[in-house]
Amino acid sequence: MENTTLVPDLLLLEGLKVTPYSSVPAFVLLLLIYVFVMLANVGLVTMISLQRSLHQPMFLLFCNMGANDVLGASTIIPPVLSAVFTPTAQRYIRYSSCVLQAFFGHFHASVVHTVLMIMAFDRYVAVCKPLHYAAIMTSRMVVKLSVSAWAVCLVLVVVLVGLSVRLSRCRAVVLNPFCDNPSLFKLSCESTLANDVYGLAYTVVLLGSSLGSITLTYLRIAVACLTSRSKTNSARALQTCSTHLVLYLITFLSGALIIVLHRFPSLSDQRKMASILFHVVPPAMNAIIYGLQIKAVRQRIFILFTKNTTSNMKG
Repeated sequence: MENTTLVPDLLLLEGLKVTPYSSVPAFVLLLLIYVFVMLANVGLVTMISLQRSLHQPMFLLFCNMGANDVLGASTIIPPVLSAVFTPTAQRYIRYSSCVLQAFFGHFHASVVHTVLMIMAFDRYVAVCKPLHYAAIMTSRMVVKLSVSAWAVCLVLVVVLVGLSVRLSRCRAVVLNPFCDNPSLFKLSCESTLANDVYGLAYTVVLLGSSLGSITLTYLRIAVACLTSRSKTNSARALQTCSTHLVLYLITFLSGALIIVLHRFPSLSDQRKMASILFHVVPPAMNAIIYGLQIKAVRQRIFILFTKNTTSNMKG
């Protein structure tokens, strides 16, 4: 496939290897998860935006995460869905579209880590400095931190993808279900040393800073809870922080798994599946867990559940 000759601006996506028997179940499952991710995150962002009582730092950060999850899922999942029933030899994508897909895919993954770091800082201030929380985590501070998080990721990813775009191409096949940065620079026969060095530095800085800051933050939170005289407040703080920590671990491990699998060409099918799951599982979990932390969401779910239960009993 690597020697396939195409129009200069067209590339051929390898896509997922699904049998005719598994294509329909795979399509339906992925579509349902995508629809859920879109409805849940858009609904969450809309509710927080419309209800003034929810204009608090934590919930505004939920909006950041929800908007980013919508961006990431919309960038990757629709093209993957459209390719499921397309013959392998006809899975074409324009090079410009491939570059945009790679850019937004990496941008989404980067923003996830920076926003999670801000969320950890928010929880640290709330638990360790509760009397100063309102003065520190103002709406202006949240906006500044959010803009900084997105801006830093924008610069990092522009350089990352730009280094790949500068290379000439001698191949026309993307060995992935969708375009990412490794897929782009693997299209070239030139030296990719600069790409490898910057890519490694980008990964180490992003994952290292997020892991280090969140580890330090939660160690301080744990110490504060253990030394607190109010066991009720400590239990509540740990419950709130534990959900954030679980979601961070899911995001970190799923991203790290993709990086590790890139080093083993024989596990390419597993890497492809892991890369797709990274763009659907964390966004779905974010919407569920963060949504359930909002009282208005819990109340609506409870009302809906009780109505369904009552109607079933009457029926």
